[in-house]
Amino acid sequence: MAATDRYTIISSDSHAGANMATYAEYLDPAWREEFEAWRAAYKNPYRDLQDDGKTRNWDDERRIREQDADGVVAEVTFPNTVPPFYPTGMLIARPPRDRAEYERRHAGIQAHNRWLRDWCGAHPERRRGLPQIFLEDLDDAIRTLEWAAAEGFTSFMLPHVAPDQGLPGLWSPHYDRLWAAVQDLDLVMTQHGGNGAPDYGDDPASTLMFLMEVGFFANRNLWHLIMSGVFERFPRLRYVMTEQGVGWAVEALRRMDGYHRQMKSGRVGELGFPAELVLPMKPSEYFERNVWIGASFPSPREVAAIRELGVHKVMWGSDYPHHEGTYPYTRESLRRSFAGWSEDDLRKVLAENAAAVYGFDLDALAPIAAEAGPTVAEIAEPLDTVPADATSPAFFRP
Repeated sequence: MAATDRYTIISSDSHAGANMATYAEYLDPAWREEFEAWRAAYKNPYRDLQDDGKTRNWDDERRIREQDADGVVAEVTFPNTVPPFYPTGMLIARPPRDRAEYERRHAGIQAHNRWLRDWCGAHPERRRGLPQIFLEDLDDAIRTLEWAAAEGFTSFMLPHVAPDQGLPGLWSPHYDRLWAAVQDLDLVMTQHGGNGAPDYGDDPASTLMFLMEVGFFANRNLWHLIMSGVFERFPRLRYVMTEQGVGWAVEALRRMDGYHRQMKSGRVGELGFPAELVLPMKPSEYFERNVWIGASFPSPREVAAIRELGVHKVMWGSDYPHHEGTYPYTRESLRRSFAGWSEDDLRKVLAENAAAVYGFDLDALAPIAAEAGPTVAEIAEPLDTVPADATSPAFFRP
């Protein structure tokens, strides 16, 4: 069967990381003695890092075997395991409390970034990793980005700013020199959902409040960056929002465009706005030029929102190896959500958009997809029965 009869699938959302022993090898030697003391007292909080599944994060042979079996031939990779000196996973950890903790975590992140360089380098056609920075020290952040660009990374993971973190919001000109560096280095800014919320404390309902509101605290970065004029001042920035859904963005852009129309008159209700705050373009036009969405395990309703937002702006993601990811039923999840789509549109969402944003070579991936990718006819067949042991929301959300 020719490669054109199969889909190339690039996941815009997967996770990986090293184990503690490997991180120790990548840690600056000046920190290793302190690391060993920290490691001796550390207890892993992640259930998916305590059983057989944990090796999916770093075992090349297992990971590629499982991804191929699932039809996924390339991936954009977020962190997953716990690096040196972190209290929990990087995506959900609260920010450092003081400079001493910052220095320790910064050393741990540098170890992760070095490991990620080599891990991606082992299969460069299939992996685009996201090195990390901190916003507490912009000099450190810019140095890390310069290193990342020199090492061949095409993107990085931009942290969220929690409202109780003590840092300016992303709308602040405080970050303009960071945006200037990102633009000059031609790096894509990528943010993952799950962080940026305030500390809810230890009340019985705290975890539920986090669950209900964490999406909002991730979503709000869209209007922070657009409405404050970041994309006006830095027009070549490229920004991706991943694992935050899709439908919310449609309504948010409508709301922003509505406020923008009103602001041109100088007022929105009782609130006055000076002319210099009115953007030259509509917010939706900045979205069109500067922003993409990574849609993780989308349900049929979210897929409908992809059409409304624009199929050229959205990239599908599996969330491998997480419990809520589509593995090992990616084909079935695509059949449930995308049956009835045209082949051209689905190729954009499954691979072409991600290749354009993150710099994958589709020609290099074509021979792998010719063996591992699902057929066009297979994905066009609607799903009748959800696999009995499926765990992804892709199978249970409308």
